[in-house]
Amino acid sequence: MIEQLRQIIREIEHNWALKRLLVVGDVMLDKYIFGEVGRISPEAPVPVVRATYQSEQPGGAGNVAMNLSRLGAQTHVIGFTGGDENERLLAECLRANGISSSLIVSRGFPTVTKQRVFGGRQQMLRIDSERLGARAESDYDQLVDAVLTHLPGCQAVVLSDYAKGVLAPRVCEQVIRAARGLGIPVLVDPKSADFTRYRGATTICPNFGELSAAVHADARDLKVVFDAAEAMLPGLDVEFLTATLSEKGIALVLPGSRFVAPAVARQVFDVSGAGDTVIAVLALCLASGLNPKTAVELANVAAGIVVGKVGTVPVEKHELLAALSPEISLHAEDKVVSREDLVTRIALWRANGERVVLTNGCFDLLHVGHITLLEQAHRFGDRLIVAINSDASVRGLKGPSRPIVGEVERGRVLAALGAVDAVVVFGEATPLELIIATRPDVLVKGGDYEVDTIVGAQEVMSWGGQVKLVPIVEGFSTSRLIAAGKEEDS
Repeated sequence: MIEQLRQIIREIEHNWALKRLLVVGDVMLDKYIFGEVGRISPEAPVPVVRATYQSEQPGGAGNVAMNLSRLGAQTHVIGFTGGDENERLLAECLRANGISSSLIVSRGFPTVTKQRVFGGRQQMLRIDSERLGARAESDYDQLVDAVLTHLPGCQAVVLSDYAKGVLAPRVCEQVIRAARGLGIPVLVDPKSADFTRYRGATTICPNFGELSAAVHADARDLKVVFDAAEAMLPGLDVEFLTATLSEKGIALVLPGSRFVAPAVARQVFDVSGAGDTVIAVLALCLASGLNPKTAVELANVAAGIVVGKVGTVPVEKHELLAALSPEISLHAEDKVVSREDLVTRIALWRANGERVVLTNGCFDLLHVGHITLLEQAHRFGDRLIVAINSDASVRGLKGPSRPIVGEVERGRVLAALGAVDAVVVFGEATPLELIIATRPDVLVKGGDYEVDTIVGAQEVMSWGGQVKLVPIVEGFSTSRLIAAGKEEDS
């Protein structure tokens, strides 16, 4: 179970949008051709793909930036391009996704481009357009100057190395030294087996094969590899190593300790881009002050999402929160939210195609009638919101002797119920303002109401929602419980 869940939810929903992150590395353009395979070519023993759809999106370091942006962060990416049509497409894709960029044109080198051909869900072919080799020293000077210009005010830096020429040793050294001098964490996704070029980074995040090569150990023995990795830490001057282990999850290697977050079981369609997602989530976690273990657990959840997608596709913030929802449901205190937080959470639920149900009341002295109402209400949708009157509102409705149970306690008890996904307190005499703010798909009340007397019913129906009545359970009410208690006291 992920620790610090409350802080994580707060960071994802509100604070990640305030974070500024810088990505430096090998930017690429990923092109996709999707189609159907119906026959074998008469020209050669290869399948014929009838193209039905084409798309482009940022890849490499650009995909790290895409993940950060989709998770809500303000993102700037710096790398080399070729001053060609593919650069124009790449820049356009970045802008369309809210990502600013400093693309340094390196003469004589094309924009690195990968074109993938899919027949159905199966990748059939990949065509790479690139030229390897060192750039001119003036190109590296421009790149480092761009980094130093955008570094102040950032909360984290990601170095995304795909061995395409951007992260030369002197670039890594200058960027890491400048960032750490400003107290900014630096995360590296390495390609070189010589980790010394990344010395001084906060963490290096290889896959297990890359880590095995770097420590010169047998990849078949996890313990040997981790022991060697731990021994590397002081010489590299890094705080910890983070290694993706494919189907085994993600490992965290710290001085004197290690931890493995087991992979989240999902159907795997495509692992391309999973490492970009992992380092993006780790970067946002470190930028938010979360500890490395929690960061690894959260990155592991995100990786489980993207491997279920076709192609190099970033994780979405609402997908991450939805994946965390089973754990959120185990923590009642995380279900009691402010109106502002509730509106944000509803937007994420709706982005996942979920149907939102709302019911309201005082819910003073919870009884069987209340439980029945809530269980029935939850069946009308995917997420149930319970809006409860504040203590002052209850006194205005029921008199000075009520409520018997305060709003904090009422909210906490309701949140502990499995049928309830969120609890919010409203202080007005009626929940009308809250209903308009949340726009539920279904409004539920007890069977002792008529639809035309229910506050908010007309508004809900005006936007295509429904109003449902749940039959009351005879013999159960808060008033009866209070009266019974008085009889016992007498």
